Amino acid sequence: MTVWLLSHAALTRFAVVASVFGILLLVQMRIPRRGDVSPRGRYLRNLSLPVISAAMIYLLLPLTLVSFAAVIAEQHIGLFNMLEWPMAVEFAITLIALDLAIYWQHRAMHVFPWLWRLHRLHHTDLNFELTLALRFHPFEILFSLFYKGLVIGALGASPLAVLSYEILLAVFALFSHADIHIAERWDQRLRKLFITPDWHRVHHSVHRNETDSNYGNLLSIWDRLFASVNEQPRDGHRSMKIGLGEFRDDVSQRLPGMLMQPFLSTQSSTGSSKPPHA
Repeated sequence: MTVWLLSHAALTRFAVVASVFGILLLVQMRIPRRGDVSPRGRYLRNLSLPVISAAMIYLLLPLTLVSFAAVIAEQHIGLFNMLEWPMAVEFAITLIALDLAIYWQHRAMHVFPWLWRLHRLHHTDLNFELTLALRFHPFEILFSLFYKGLVIGALGASPLAVLSYEILLAVFALFSHADIHIAERWDQRLRKLFITPDWHRVHHSVHRNETDSNYGNLLSIWDRLFASVNEQPRDGHRSMKIGLGEFRDDVSQRLPGMLMQPFLSTQSSTGSSKPPHA
């Protein structure tokens, strides 16, 4: 079974993620938290970005992260290939280490101006719902792949652990961006360990101190441990304003403007001056 999964890693990941996307789409239609109406064409634009990213990666990179992990294992590179720890221990450490690494990647993207330019597109969306989880610039996706590759190489992570984390990362990205209502008592229980939609929605607030908080992807413990927690939005979940103060015009929300985000200054296309994020 493991051999089949690894030889069909891309298909496996796509099947799981697509299934979760379909389920969450139905759930947010039935029990929305906010129920915001998306502008015409928004869904298609957000859905087109992962397709563009996948095409770019296919043309530029010879290996996926899973196949890269397999090469690392064959060459006996990395920490785990120098030790003889139980597979279960290595598997668990890989998931935790990768999630911690992605937390710091996300946080760095809000600190360093050149990384913020790559990440900023994700925050220019004016709606918070499922397809926002797909709204990443191809350059950010490419940077993230190289970054995760370095971590995988240093760890000597197994291909199965890498595939598992990639699936978990995508599933939690969908879940944490979904516009679904979760009863407060269940949200409070879940957020003690995991990222919930209410937890992550704060990160998409228009207010700077809220945008620069709640960086976690799977586990909320990193935000608690490194003092980047913001439990609730000041304006309330139903009335809070989503996005950035700039780039709210129609030109910035169209696909060409979205793809140009890394090359734009911190001025909006309407010409209003904004202070740099970092």
